[in-house]
Amino acid sequence: MTLQIGFLLYPRFTQLDLTGPFEVFARMPGAKVHLIWKNTDPVEADSGLKITPTLTFEDCPKLDVLCVPGGPGQAAVSADSETIEFLKATAADCQYVTSVCTGALVLGAAGLLDGYKATTHWAATSALAQYGALYTPGRVVVDRNRITGGGVSAGIDFGFVVVAALAGEQVAKAIQLYIEYNPAPPFNCGHPDTADPETMALVVKWRTTSMEKRQELIRDAASKM
Repeated sequence: MTLQIGFLLYPRFTQLDLTGPFEVFARMPGAKVHLIWKNTDPVEADSGLKITPTLTFEDCPKLDVLCVPGGPGQAAVSADSETIEFLKATAADCQYVTSVCTGALVLGAAGLLDGYKATTHWAATSALAQYGALYTPGRVVVDRNRITGGGVSAGIDFGFVVVAALAGEQVAKAIQLYIEYNPAPPFNCGHPDTADPETMALVVKWRTTSMEKRQELIRDAASKM
């Protein structure tokens, strides 16, 4: 039996939120991975990389796993009624409803994290409460059939957790070995708990600029609705 796994695409998503777990899921025996958006025109990530959807909302089959990546476009897509209705309808039949990074906020906007423990990017954790989600620290957080990953690179770890839930730990371990996922970061600054003040200040500066651009996108999206 084929496992149907679907990723939501949308303008200005963060590509590693998607491509990290995609690499893991695509190697799971019996899995079919779909990239889903309103149409099949290439969708541009926040980095400029363009990825082509394989299915539209209308053509999407019943999914076993729904996954929503995060990114600067998260706010605009959270306000898009067509996307939100698609997520609500699709999630109702899924074995697992999942997200990476600020994709959790899109799930939240669809009412899919109300009463669930969840995580997201460290800079967005306070936003979970507005959707009734219970922020829980962790690289990957599992609560019943909701699985949420932390920021960006956490999507790879998230992928293994999902595979273990679907196909067993041995399969997940074999995929980890096959893709040589053996992280040894050159710097111990991947989270605010370990980052030095200078690095933290630089990231806050970058994020402030990103938030300003995001507000512009929200205003543009609202003006077109």
